[in-house]
Amino acid sequence: MPASVRANVLPKTTPISQDDTHRLIPNKFYEDGESVLSRLGLPPAQMDHLFQLDDATNGRLAGEANLLPGITVHELVFGVPHYHIVNAAFTHARPEGSRFSGADRGAWYAGFSLKTAQAEVAFHYGEGLREVHWQEEETVDYREYLADFRAEFHDLRNQGLQDGDQRGDSDYEKYLLPGSYRASQQLARRLLDQGSAGAVYPSVRHAGGTCIACFRPALVGNVREGTLVTFTFPDAFHAPKVKVSR
Repeated sequence: MPASVRANVLPKTTPISQDDTHRLIPNKFYEDGESVLSRLGLPPAQMDHLFQLDDATNGRLAGEANLLPGITVHELVFGVPHYHIVNAAFTHARPEGSRFSGADRGAWYAGFSLKTAQAEVAFHYGEGLREVHWQEEETVDYREYLADFRAEFHDLRNQGLQDGDQRGDSDYEKYLLPGSYRASQQLARRLLDQGSAGAVYPSVRHAGGTCIACFRPALVGNVREGTLVTFTFPDAFHAPKVKVSR
C-alpha cells in the first residue's frame, strides 16, 4: 500500500474488556479532600468570595454548566460514584494537550497496570521539575482510581501483525513519539470526529506496559478509589522512590 494511502488509514479496532485500569491524579484534587483555600483561615465572608472565584475558574464546573467549547454537558456523567473525577478528566485539558487529546477537551488516561500508571505520572511530573532545574527533594501524593472498560477501541498495539497486514508497527510510531504529540493529537481528532471510544496503545514511558485513552465519559465504568501513591524525587534529574499505601 502506498505511503500516502497508509497515512489516511486508521488503526483497527479491538473489543476491550479490561477491569482494574489504573489512573493517578494529584491528591490535592481528591474529591473528598479539603480545599487548599481552607488552609488560609480567613474570615467566612472572605472565604466565600475566594470559593466563588475558584468556582468561576473551575473547568469541570464550567463543563457541567455546558460552558465549554470542546465537550457538552450531555456527554458528561452524573449520579454515579466519583462522577466529579470522571468529568474533571474531560474538562480540565492541559493547555498543550496530551498524547491523544487537545487543549479543548481532555480524556481519561489510565494504565493497564499500576506500574505503568506510576511510570507515566513520574515522567510527566519529573518533566515539570526539569523545566525549572529543581535541585531539592520533592514529595507529591497521587490518588489511584480504578475503572473498567467494555467497548471497541482503536488499537495501536501490534497493528502490523493483524490479519496478514504487512505494514508493520513503523506506520504507527509517529503516534508514539516520546517528545511530540503532534501526530497523535491529529489522529485523536480524526478518531473523535468519527465517534471513536478512544485508543489503546503501548506505554511510551513503561516498556511492555499498555495505556488506554478513553474519549467518552460514559464508557469509564465502575470507578472506585484505590491506593495512595507517594513519589519522592531526590531532585529533577533522578528517578523517584515510590510508596504505595493501601
